Amino acid sequence: MTDEEIRQYALQENFAAAEIIDTADIVFDSGFRAYCQENLCGQYDANYSCPPECGSPEAMKRKILAHKKALVLQTIWEISDYSDKPAIKAAKGSHNAAAIRLMKRLRQEGCDGFLVGVSGCTLCTPCAIQEGKPCRFPDLRYSCMSAYCIFVKKLADTCGIEYDCGPGLLAFFGMYVFN
Repeated sequence: MTDEEIRQYALQENFAAAEIIDTADIVFDSGFRAYCQENLCGQYDANYSCPPECGSPEAMKRKILAHKKALVLQTIWEISDYSDKPAIKAAKGSHNAAAIRLMKRLRQEGCDGFLVGVSGCTLCTPCAIQEGKPCRFPDLRYSCMSAYCIFVKKLADTCGIEYDCGPGLLAFFGMYVFN
């Protein structure tokens, strides 16, 4: 598959932007792990895809850098109140559902890789880790940008994608990492 074909698949899933970059151009900052440790989402130490279970910042960085390319994905959502947690959760869920559909399609086409999502994995509620069971979907599981310690603003700048889309709009970013 060509990079342009991959981008077109992403745009067909209604991503607002989809750009391919070299993973070597991704900026990592282990300081972002602190956002996970604040546990505002309630998933720290409660989800296989979240810290500390997902791996150290260094291990997560190595996982991405073991691949050559990243398809950076952006969705934009209209929102009237940035504190509307149900609306934000629904938007994140829609972003991740589109990313999973895209990942499955790319894998079907022979473009093997993995997903970096928005927030921690929500494929199971609750996560099997809370029941002391193995992950039910290890091939689909995804961790978020913060777990990977990715500097998303710099990632957007590298891709030429608007990070702050303006008042009343909320942008989410994810990636599909591949060779």
